[in-house]
Amino acid sequence: MAVTQRRGRRIMMTPEERDEFLTVERTCRVATVSPDGAPHVSTLWFVWDGTSLWLYSITRSKRWSDLRQDQRIAVVVDTGVGYDELRGVELSGTVEFVGESPRRGEPCPELDAPEREFARKLFGLDAMPHDGRHAWIRLTPDAITSWDFRKLATL
Repeated sequence: MAVTQRRGRRIMMTPEERDEFLTVERTCRVATVSPDGAPHVSTLWFVWDGTSLWLYSITRSKRWSDLRQDQRIAVVVDTGVGYDELRGVELSGTVEFVGESPRRGEPCPELDAPEREFARKLFGLDAMPHDGRHAWIRLTPDAITSWDFRKLATL
């Protein structure tokens, strides 16, 4: 299970707040490490199932190539404009590749729930459209850090 946050406890989200935040937000920033050690950050849509973050990545991307070499990843989901509105979650750990690559829609019970939620949340559809260019990455985080600066007003 994820490491407990030590710093910023007064502004961290409760597990319920974090789950709601990750369920509602759509966009995350994904950090990977290239074989030469260079960092790479890119943006993706995602779904959260309460335990894992599911990323649907193009298989011919630098992100995909980096993760095939080194499965370590850090992901940030955040929102807010003014300082007192900033909220976010950072998740880090090692990814797993789930299903065929690229995904063409072969039966994979492990993907039923994330694909249904992804299609609903991001496309407004009942079923996942497959383009033969993307595949699934699952991050079950080793560490989760969150912040909600709106809580500063109550301190």
